[in-house]
Amino acid sequence: MVRVRFAPSPTGRLHVGSAHTALFNWLFARHHKGVFILRIEDTDRSRIVDGALEDILEGLRWLGLDWDEGPYFQSERAEIYRKHAELLIAEGHAYRCFCSPERLEQMRKEQQARGEPPRYDRRCRNLHPEEVQRRVEAGEPYVVRLKVPLDGETRFRDLIRGDIVFQNAELDDLVLLKSDGFPTYHLANVVDDHLMGITHVLRAEEWISSTPKHILLYRAFGWEPPQFAHLPLILGPDKSKLSKRHGATALLDYRDKGYLPEAMVNFLALLGWSPGNGREKLSREEMIKGFSIEGITKRGSVFDEAKLEWLNGLYIRELPPEELFDRVVPFWVRSGLVQEEEVDGRREWLLRLLELLRERAKRLTDFAEGAEYFFRDPETYDPKGQEKHWKDRKQTAERLKLLREKLAEVEPFEEAPVEAVVRGLAEELGISAAKLIHPTRLAVSGRTFGPGLFEMLVLLGKETVLRRLDRAVEFLERDGLVH
Repeated sequence: MVRVRFAPSPTGRLHVGSAHTALFNWLFARHHKGVFILRIEDTDRSRIVDGALEDILEGLRWLGLDWDEGPYFQSERAEIYRKHAELLIAEGHAYRCFCSPERLEQMRKEQQARGEPPRYDRRCRNLHPEEVQRRVEAGEPYVVRLKVPLDGETRFRDLIRGDIVFQNAELDDLVLLKSDGFPTYHLANVVDDHLMGITHVLRAEEWISSTPKHILLYRAFGWEPPQFAHLPLILGPDKSKLSKRHGATALLDYRDKGYLPEAMVNFLALLGWSPGNGREKLSREEMIKGFSIEGITKRGSVFDEAKLEWLNGLYIRELPPEELFDRVVPFWVRSGLVQEEEVDGRREWLLRLLELLRERAKRLTDFAEGAEYFFRDPETYDPKGQEKHWKDRKQTAERLKLLREKLAEVEPFEEAPVEAVVRGLAEELGISAAKLIHPTRLAVSGRTFGPGLFEMLVLLGKETVLRRLDRAVEFLERDGLVH
């Protein structure tokens, strides 16, 4: 059975790159009807960030990446790693290193000054067992290091990239157990992957350089390593690795920006993987059915937020009204447009507003950011719109007054009779309908764009429309600058 794991460290918020790794592992497990394990690598206690674990779990739940086992916490398994480190020492595959941090730092500086890559000089590798015992009994602090072969090569087959070879002479005697008794990433990772029966390790390509160290550890323990597949990086628009300087990189920031989890999963899945049919929009079931390591590319993929936004718009337009309503309400509440306790009482009107805005919306925030004028009278009028549509202020005021009088007589206040009044007045005035529609939109909404004018007027209601026309006329008739 396929068994894979996602093993984040709670040292910061869940990055979209990490979410990408989690998704590929989840899709691989689901495709093969295998097991997806969540493991929290929290042994580096100094780097743990408050709230990071909660952010990781919330992000995975938001994407719908359910795990079958876990979460396991490495900090609770420290004794297991210590025993395995002692086992390697006993079998001659590892040794205790007593070198102080100060000596190691001085050694690194001297190596860098000579233009050499910094690495441990193996001073403690061949200490006599009696000296080692004496120093341990004296309470001298030490770390445990792996005895890396001094020559030869370490080779492994990457399922995406093919054979990869490292010369052992270029590898350092890596630390397995720190002086505080906690394991390093390398030891805990290998021990856990073996004990948890991990069959495939799918992780970012930045971990390729760690893989030979892990292979050597597996050999030292006499264990069969899992199969490795190193995933392509996610890149920013400038083709460098995606980072904060490119904008938001924390997964849940995209939730707060109004993206749907369905769209995010679809978008992330296609970064570095193709189902082979050229389609851009895939259901979760289609992704699971079609997912394969053979479809993963070696090249990094650019995180194109414009494409994510386009995809998000497709999903928004497909959601059933009631489901979309439940997702939009928090954005209306957060923006202060409605109070949570009044949502049920205004449900029918809000659902009509939702349908009016849906076609143009690309993110859930669009239902709030572009909709203020549906909830409150505009306090200003778009300056460029005034220059374009209200050039002759006196004439515009007169036309809006006439329209106001005619709209006041419309009953019922519905789309067809409202449209007939607007177009009829334009004909009376001998102007195109557009020359009345655009000034009216600006007067009622303060904006120059939005949904169809007649639908908008009807949803706002007669009383609101008449009040806003009165205010716009008053504004136009006042002396002073356009503002």
